[in-house]
Amino acid sequence: MTGADPRHRPVVLAWACGGAFALLAVVVAVHGWAPFGFEAAAVRWGVAHRPGWARSLAMAVTSLGTDVFPYLLALAAGAVAVRSGRPTGARLPVGARRSAGVLLAPLVWLVAGQLLRQGLMRAFARPRPPVADWAFDASGFAFPSGHAFTSALSAGLLALAVARARPRAARFAAAGAALFAGVIGFTRVYLGVHWPLDVLGGWLLASAWLALGGWLLGRLGLRAQRGAGARR
Repeated sequence: MTGADPRHRPVVLAWACGGAFALLAVVVAVHGWAPFGFEAAAVRWGVAHRPGWARSLAMAVTSLGTDVFPYLLALAAGAVAVRSGRPTGARLPVGARRSAGVLLAPLVWLVAGQLLRQGLMRAFARPRPPVADWAFDASGFAFPSGHAFTSALSAGLLALAVARARPRAARFAAAGAALFAGVIGFTRVYLGVHWPLDVLGGWLLASAWLALGGWLLGRLGLRAQRGAGARR
């Protein structure tokens, strides 16, 4: 008995993570978007264990989950894909126009994901923790966490590119991306600007979007490979 086609795994993962995100949103919505007891306890713990040095370190780390750094990771993912010569898992001739498309594809996917996340955040409009618990000023709503989403997606895009360029480094790349996203997510709760389920929601949405992007790239690569074969 043969196993499932590996090419279908990304879409299955996208559905699984997307479904988990939708279920989490329903659970939080049914609770009136208010924090659960364990969420409030986690934020209180962060406030009570926030010496000056730890606060400064956490703020430095959390800054990597926004602004220019995630977009640099996405560009790095594109550069790895171009350099490897196999952006979709198949060795294809890469012209200048195709190289530009491969280079920018992760960046475009990250921007598209940001638009999706912003729309969902505004639609859900979950309040953040009390302002008194914040370590710094924050804006916008809470669910899903933008930093958690952005860090997980950008690091995941780079890990995916590395895994396709060097399959032996796949586990190391995935572990690095998970660690990066995990630390960023922790700082959001520790600094008092997000509830834990906001962070979980950001991770799930990012995983679904990353898996969907991987599946789409695979489909595009298959079409390009068939087209190249037909022209020979």
